[in-house]
Amino acid sequence: MGRDDRFPVWEASLLAGVAAAFATGLVGVYLSMPHSDYSFLKLPRNLQELQILTDHLEDYTSDYTLQVLVGYCAVYIFMQTFMIPGTIFMSLLAGALFGQIGGVALVVFAATAGASSCYLLSKLIGKPLVFLLWPDKLGFFQKQVAKRREKLLNYMLFLRVTPTLPNTFINLASPIVDVPYHIFFLATFIGLIPAAYVTVRAGIALGDLSSLSDLYDTQSIALLFLIGIVSVTPTLLGKNEMQQGTSSEVAASSS
Repeated sequence: MGRDDRFPVWEASLLAGVAAAFATGLVGVYLSMPHSDYSFLKLPRNLQELQILTDHLEDYTSDYTLQVLVGYCAVYIFMQTFMIPGTIFMSLLAGALFGQIGGVALVVFAATAGASSCYLLSKLIGKPLVFLLWPDKLGFFQKQVAKRREKLLNYMLFLRVTPTLPNTFINLASPIVDVPYHIFFLATFIGLIPAAYVTVRAGIALGDLSSLSDLYDTQSIALLFLIGIVSVTPTLLGKNEMQQGTSSEVAASSS
């Protein structure tokens, strides 16, 4: 077995250490909460379970705001770091508990922190996993990043705003294709705001949702793509200017 094929013990230890850190934070939150029946505390898998969780947490949020915030962020970041599906429900929960402004700020913070944690973890140990899960998609992403190196922030913003590539893939693949962390961070922080706004707004009216498909209607999807096109326009304009400059140089040299 080659060096790249094995899974070193230190990598497994790192994963366990990160998971233990999140678990310690959650235990601390649990111990600081009042004695009660917390059987309702579980990751929601559907809107009905989310509604039950919301109804219970509303009783605690006003009196134990800090504990709820810390617990929420720990769970969200953990889910993002280890690619656990269901963060859409966490975003809805933020809207239901903290309103529009507070909910968007909380979701953007937690999502950016979770994506950054996933990025850094993937930089250390994620290469074999990404090659195994998305070999073709990784090749495509690598070519696009190489072509748009000079306007990379705009391209990454486009990816974050639009559902062109899954966010989980972007988090894991970005360090592998040499997307600098500061560009990854800025694109994530800014690019997640529109989707967070849509989701948090839906969470405020959680009782009116019948399914997750109600979140992104035609108008919302069109708006996200419009924002994405605006964000990538400088890249396209820069490419055209470069091509025009090259054509002018060729014409001048020929004359």
